[in-house]
Amino acid sequence: MVDEIIQLSLNQADRQHRPERRDAVANRALLLETAERLFAENGVDAVNMAEIAKTAGVGKGTLYRRFSNKGELCLALMDERLRAFQEAQLEQLRAAAAAGTPYLEQLALFLAALVNFTVSHMPLLCEVQQYSQSLDEENVTRPHFWQYMTVHQLLQRAVRAEEVRPDLDVAYTAEALLAPLNAQTFRFQLEQLGFTTERIQAGLRMLVEALQVEGP
Repeated sequence: MVDEIIQLSLNQADRQHRPERRDAVANRALLLETAERLFAENGVDAVNMAEIAKTAGVGKGTLYRRFSNKGELCLALMDERLRAFQEAQLEQLRAAAAAGTPYLEQLALFLAALVNFTVSHMPLLCEVQQYSQSLDEENVTRPHFWQYMTVHQLLQRAVRAEEVRPDLDVAYTAEALLAPLNAQTFRFQLEQLGFTTERIQAGLRMLVEALQVEGP
């Protein structure tokens, strides 16, 4: 089930949170608030870890004990935003399923929402992506995981509902549909190729609709 996959991702995030001392919690909150303010004022790319520590009034050692690099800090900032987005998509998918919306249409709507989320948080997601690539996959819950599993499950259901060919390579197709939403690739499309978010959404919908089998 799609909702089971998203809930699995949420549960994994919960397991990563361990009880902390009160002063550690306060330092973490201060650093995150400071980083978010500096990012909003100057842009994510222009702010370094030393500046965050100085503005927060803490030593670099305190900062690096909390966050080993800027990507890890950005992942912490994205945590609640990712959770809220996941929960909102879960509710929409449940409503669509209850209304009998075809699975390919659910997939197109999910990808359109994912485009909007990606463009809204692109600088943070680019930092998170670099951080995630430097780690063992088993040691970090990447935003890509639940996106992939959601798309994978919708495609599997589309196969069972005979909306797509029965021999569709579901695993590959899920990755292919998400490839344009890789944060660095997405930034390239917007900044270098001049694509609009509407063009990207329309292109992804076209790819999804191309999967549909013709009626008898």
